[in-house]
Amino acid sequence: MVFEASIVGVFSYFARTTVRDQLGADLPWAGYAAAMLLVTAVLAYFDINLTAKALGVLLVAEIAVLFAVATAVLLRGGGPDGIPLAPVDPKNAFTGASAGLGLFFAFWSWVGFESTAMYGEESRDPKRVIPRATLISVIGVGLFYIYVSWMTIAGNGLDGAVRVSAGSSPLDLFFDPARGFIGAWAVDAFQWLLITGSFACGMAFHQCAARYLYAIGREGFLHPALGRTHPRHGSPYLASFTQSVIAVVIVGAFWATGQDPYIHLYTLLAILGTMAILIVQTLCSFAVIGYFRRNHPEDRHWFRTLTAPLLGGLGMTAVVVLLVVNMDTAAGTAAGSLFFEAIPWIVGLVFFGGLGLGLYLRARRPERYEVIGRIVLEDAAERTDDDVEQAPANA
Repeated sequence: MVFEASIVGVFSYFARTTVRDQLGADLPWAGYAAAMLLVTAVLAYFDINLTAKALGVLLVAEIAVLFAVATAVLLRGGGPDGIPLAPVDPKNAFTGASAGLGLFFAFWSWVGFESTAMYGEESRDPKRVIPRATLISVIGVGLFYIYVSWMTIAGNGLDGAVRVSAGSSPLDLFFDPARGFIGAWAVDAFQWLLITGSFACGMAFHQCAARYLYAIGREGFLHPALGRTHPRHGSPYLASFTQSVIAVVIVGAFWATGQDPYIHLYTLLAILGTMAILIVQTLCSFAVIGYFRRNHPEDRHWFRTLTAPLLGGLGMTAVVVLLVVNMDTAAGTAAGSLFFEAIPWIVGLVFFGGLGLGLYLRARRPERYEVIGRIVLEDAAERTDDDVEQAPANA
């Protein structure tokens, strides 16, 4: 839920900077934030296909520019140091003073890959399509990240990449190779695509959060109305509207208290969301082992249901430790704010509050407890309002 508001912050920052630099109009960041929240809410109200098309066009354009710049660097033999191999040497991933921080930022950038599972009920064959889509996205995006990052460092040179990253304009790490290897027009296009890419990312987080709310409401928690879908568009429109209200309240609170859209809204909420979701992903890894020890013996596998989730859980535990150790550095100048100090307490409150609720339901209301998470993937269509109204009152 907080990731959408976080992305609204970085979208507003990019939009204000680009419009000011290229068009000469310096407008308040809150105006851009309001526009993004409104457009996201409208698109999410309609059919998911409309939103998917909008996301696809924006993301493909951004990927195309990144790929073009990286390929131009490769074809022209790189920058001052040519095409160095040091950035892709595995042994260098764990050396240097900033290795822990770098690994944390890598996982920060990876948040959201698991969102494919949220669209299971809207897929024709979810048990086949969703695992395949997840693997393709992880492998494909991973290779793309490596390629672009490697060529970006090559275009700046080893020393130049470090110097620019630590400077006052870290985005020049991408802008300088684009300007030098393609032309100034590529930088202008890149700036606009940062805006559209941020918008697409925020809309994706909105859809994911809305579907979590939809699943919770459909199971009879919070409010059953959250589990309704639009009779015409099939979208979880009430859950989507609820997520929009949450995002508006969060963004409005940061704006009313005079916070910066990038330093505070984006960075602090990204740290909050990343800490929470890394803990969830860690628990999910170990939960796979526990689940298959008690259920479905026919599906148990030494690698898929034991070794892989065990390695994943241990690795994610290490990343959570890295996050805690590097929180101050990751937050930068926002580390001194009251909200930053409250982040671990907020995550702890949500975690232990949810754990307490689960234990209470299991002990006192086991029939409600058994309903949690019971999404049947064989049913590839979301429920309509009529389905919700016909559900049992205690469901």
